[in-house]
Amino acid sequence: MSRPAQARFDARPDPTDTAPAPLEARRPRELSLFWRTFFMLSLLLLGCIVAWLQTFRALDFEPRVLQSAQQLASLVNLSRAALVHSDAIARVSLIKTLADEEGVRIAVREPGDTFKPYDSDALSREVTAQLQTRLGTGTVVAREVNGTPGLWIGFFIEEDPYWLLTDRSRLGSITGTTWLVWLGTAALLSLAGAALIAGLINRPLKNLSFAASRLREGDFEASQLSEAVATSEIREVNIGFNRMAQRLSQIEQDRALMLAGISHDLRTPLARLRLETEMSVADPQAREHMAADIEQVNAIIDKFLDYARPEQPAPEAVELRPVIETALHPASGDPNTVVTLRMAPGTAVLGDPTELHRVFANLVENAQRYGRDNLTGVLRIDVTVKVKDDWVLIKLRDHGAGVSPEQLGQLTQPFFRGDASRSLATGTGLGLAIVERAIHRMGGRFGLANSTSGGLAAYIKLPRARA
Repeated sequence: MSRPAQARFDARPDPTDTAPAPLEARRPRELSLFWRTFFMLSLLLLGCIVAWLQTFRALDFEPRVLQSAQQLASLVNLSRAALVHSDAIARVSLIKTLADEEGVRIAVREPGDTFKPYDSDALSREVTAQLQTRLGTGTVVAREVNGTPGLWIGFFIEEDPYWLLTDRSRLGSITGTTWLVWLGTAALLSLAGAALIAGLINRPLKNLSFAASRLREGDFEASQLSEAVATSEIREVNIGFNRMAQRLSQIEQDRALMLAGISHDLRTPLARLRLETEMSVADPQAREHMAADIEQVNAIIDKFLDYARPEQPAPEAVELRPVIETALHPASGDPNTVVTLRMAPGTAVLGDPTELHRVFANLVENAQRYGRDNLTGVLRIDVTVKVKDDWVLIKLRDHGAGVSPEQLGQLTQPFFRGDASRSLATGTGLGLAIVERAIHRMGGRFGLANSTSGGLAAYIKLPRARA
C-alpha cells in the first residue's frame, strides 16, 4: 500500500463546503398560541362590531328617512301656504323672517339655474324619492344650485317654480367620518381587550413551555411552576409538572450516583487484575491481550462517567484551533491517516475547554473506527470551521461508508452501535451521545448527515466568543 500524504492543518476555506443542512435548515413559519388566540378573538369581536353597526343602521335607516322626508315636506308645505295666503308686503317680511329665524331661504327658480342632484348616499336618495312622492313628481332635490351648496328643494306655487334652501343637518344623518370614528374606537377597544385576554390565556402555557425547556436541559431548579395560581385547572397542571420534575431530578441523581459508584467500584479490582496479569502470566502475547481487554474495560468505564456527567459547564472564551489540533493529534500520527483542518486563526467559542476536547476526541475516535476507506484502508478526516453572525459552524467529516438514512436519527442514542459493518469495531455506543449532551450543555446544536460525496459528517453549532 502506498503511503498517503502526511496530515496537514490548512487555513484555507473549503470551496466545496456547504452550510450544515441539519443545523441551518429553516423551521417552518409557526404562529404562537398568543397570536392565534389574539387573531381569533379579534376577528370575533370585529365581526360582532360590524354586525351590530349594520343592524343598527338597518333598523335606524327607514325611520330616519320617513322622519326627514316628513319634516322637509312639512317645511315646504308650510312655506308654500304662507306665501300663497300673504299679500306682497307681508310676503317680503315672511321671507326675511324665515331666513333669519329658521335658516330657510325662498328664491325664484330661473330656467337657467344649474344644480347637482342630492344623491350622494342611500339616505339622500331615499329622502329624495319620499319628497317626490309627498310633494309631486316635479319636485327637485339638489345639493348645490348655481355653485351654492346646501339642501335645495324645488317646488311650485301654482305655476311658478321656487327654490327652498335649508341646512343639510335637517336630515339628521350621521356622516361617514363619524361612523369611522366610532368604528375605529370600538375596534381599538376590542383589540386591546383581545390582547389582554390572549395574554391571560397564554401566560400559564408560556410558563409551562419555559419550565419544560429548562427541564429538557436538565435544569430542575428553574423548572418549578407556581402552585398558588387562582385557576384550579392550571394549579393542578403546575402541581403535577412539579412532582414530575422532582421525580425526574431524583432519578437523574440516582442514575449518576449509580454509574459513578459502579465505575468507582470496578476500577479497584481491574487495577489488581492488571497487576496480577503482568506478574503471573508468562506468555507475552496472552499478557498483552489480557492487558488490552482490561484497558478496554477501563475505557468503557470512562465513557459511562462522561455520559453521566451532570454538571453545567461555566461558559468561557475558548480558542478552537488548539483544542481541535490536540484532539486530531493521535489520528494525524498514523501514516494511513490524512487530516485536513480549515479554519481562520483566532476563532473562539463560548464553552468549556475540557468538554470541547471531549467532544472532538469522541468525534475523531468515531471517525477512526468507522471512517476508513474500505478499499485502501486510508482514513481521511476533514475539519472545516466557519464563523456566521454570532455562531461558529464546525463540520467534521470522514470518507467512509457512512450510515443508512434510517439510522442517522439513532446514532446519538446511548448504546446504539449502528449497522453490522459499523458494529465490527469495539465500543460502547456512547461516543456520539456524549458529544450531543456536551454540545447542548454549552448552548449549541449538533447534527449528523451523510456527505453527498461519501462518508459521515458531524455538524456543530456553538456560540461565538467575541474579543
